Amino acid sequence: MTQLSLHSPLGDLTVSEDEGAIVSVDWGWGAMQTETPLLLAAKRQLERYFDGDLKRFDLPLRPYGTKFKKQVWDAMLRIPYGDTATYGKIAAAVGSPARAVGGACGANPIPIIIPCHRVLAAGGGLGGYSGDGGTETKVFLLRLEGALL
Repeated sequence: MTQLSLHSPLGDLTVSEDEGAIVSVDWGWGAMQTETPLLLAAKRQLERYFDGDLKRFDLPLRPYGTKFKKQVWDAMLRIPYGDTATYGKIAAAVGSPARAVGGACGANPIPIIIPCHRVLAAGGGLGGYSGDGGTETKVFLLRLEGALL
């Protein structure tokens, strides 16, 4: 697995690649830095996203997880930039309880690119966010996308 780190408004992020696909985005600076074409593309796309110039990532993704988690992550990928969905709406789409969707959101290994920050609680509540900064990070990302004012 190769990694490349970048500075972002949320702090340092490290993107990891395995067998030609992005497998994780983690907070912090990775110990091993490798500039592969895919990791450089991911870095550029994340920088453009944070600059407000990118609304849709175009990267091969291979998040590791159960079949159910992958269904939830696929559903999150269908939430457009600047929009949100509820845990309940995703639960209905994948045929599971909303609490299980929340668990899959919290286990998302590729945050920001797989937009778990776009998933809200019923009634417009934020719900949780497992990335560094918790719900403050979620609010930052939603405001960046214009989903919250």
